[in-house]
Amino acid sequence: MKALRNYSPLIVLTIVLLGFGVYAYRYIQATSFVIEGTRYYNLFDDAMVSMRYAWNLAHGNGLVWNVGERVEGFTNPFWVFFMAFWHLLPLNGPQISLAMQVSGGVFLALNLIILYKIVQHLTDDLLALSAALVMTAFYGPLAVWGLLGMEVSLLTLLLSLSAWMTLTLDHARHKHWLYLLLGFSTLIRIDMAVPAVLILGFLAFTDRPNWKSHLVWGMSVLLLFLGGQSLLRYWYYGEWLPNTYALKMIGLSPVIRIARGLWVLFELAWQMNWVVFLLPLAGFLLRRDKNIWLLALLFAGQAAYSTYVGGDAWEHRGGANRFISIALPLWVTLFGVTLANIRNAVETSLRLNGWKITLSHVVALVLVGFSLWNANFLLADYRSIERWLLQRKPFYIESHEKYIRTALILEKITQPGAKIAVTAAGTVPYYLPDRYFIDLLGKTDKLIARQPVKSPVSLAGIADVRPGHMKWDYAYSLGRLQPDVIVQLWEEDYKSAEPYLVEYESVTIDGLPFYLRKGSPLVLWDQVK
Repeated sequence: MKALRNYSPLIVLTIVLLGFGVYAYRYIQATSFVIEGTRYYNLFDDAMVSMRYAWNLAHGNGLVWNVGERVEGFTNPFWVFFMAFWHLLPLNGPQISLAMQVSGGVFLALNLIILYKIVQHLTDDLLALSAALVMTAFYGPLAVWGLLGMEVSLLTLLLSLSAWMTLTLDHARHKHWLYLLLGFSTLIRIDMAVPAVLILGFLAFTDRPNWKSHLVWGMSVLLLFLGGQSLLRYWYYGEWLPNTYALKMIGLSPVIRIARGLWVLFELAWQMNWVVFLLPLAGFLLRRDKNIWLLALLFAGQAAYSTYVGGDAWEHRGGANRFISIALPLWVTLFGVTLANIRNAVETSLRLNGWKITLSHVVALVLVGFSLWNANFLLADYRSIERWLLQRKPFYIESHEKYIRTALILEKITQPGAKIAVTAAGTVPYYLPDRYFIDLLGKTDKLIARQPVKSPVSLAGIADVRPGHMKWDYAYSLGRLQPDVIVQLWEEDYKSAEPYLVEYESVTIDGLPFYLRKGSPLVLWDQVK
């Protein structure tokens, strides 16, 4: 029995990894679909924007969205290079998307192993370990971002790895590897500078003999990575920051942006259940340990960053956004440790023994299950539970199927070089690399990205703010650029497009609407039904 207890943590890890593997496999299959006899695997549309950049890079066209136009419509350079690697192999588009989904699953599985090491460093309590691993492995929003091709999977792994290296740092030998890891993470997303600065500050404060090394060497390495990519960006794109920075940060009042970010954080806490969300804070009353301060600091840093930028555009689907998700495993690790400490304190103070000890363990495990259910009960909507259990199609898949069908139709009714206007700038453009696309919402358009938001927003309307989806200019995109085909108009504003639609013929093909420029030589009119 003693030997079995020694292996209990590994048994828990193995069971969770196997369970996650099955779930990830079923999730990926549930997000695929068959069109015209071909099974398509597809990524979140923002990830497909990066995939178009990767396709062009792998095919010698440069790191561009439209050939010949240098606009940095992505914020994840290393992830784009990782995508480009798969494009060098003899794989088609759906197979490359599948490779990215499997890669995301592998990174999330590796993150579970790192969490296992973090918990083992903090406590030998199986409840803490079980709570941390189970609540991370089966948190629906993290599966969405990680298994639909976003860089969130790798960032989650690197943030957990950075935390573990910090907690177990051999200051004499391994600190430079941590500095390099923190610097490298900014190549995946530049905003990883936030946790990097927090970790270096934490080390400088808690490791007094080496504080100068952490600040001088650590910050120097971080600045080298940040400065190097900024210089390359300016050289290649003529801008110091990605186009998406201008799109989300310029033209929107900081007060409105931060208020919206606070509302997002409040809504996340409410969805998860306030007790579940705030329980880790009780850990500071039960255990004075710099290690738990680090985990809390990293989560707080991501929450603060999300608040500062106004959150993401997809919180109306529920759950943690892309910024908070990468640190949520650290928060639920604190949740598990705190819950275990509370249980131990109760058992000690009440002097429980025998079957009462067993009962307290059962109650604690029920609380973990309850917390997992609450975390996935998004927007108090039972359909979210059905999606989490894969009894209903996961989020975004209906639109993915529509985008693929749209691309196949456009391939039949347009010639290479045709100008096509879209609001979803990922999937449709990716599958038509020889067409020229117009991004109506400005992710890959410098002019639109630097405009003010289209409509004024008040504090009363912060729930309707959608960062990165609030700028468009039909006079420019439709009137001046004159696309041959308009696939989509932004759902918030059809009326201002009406003056330009008189030059277009509205058609419906296989149930999907299109606007075709009258007389366009790049439209194959004989194929239009």
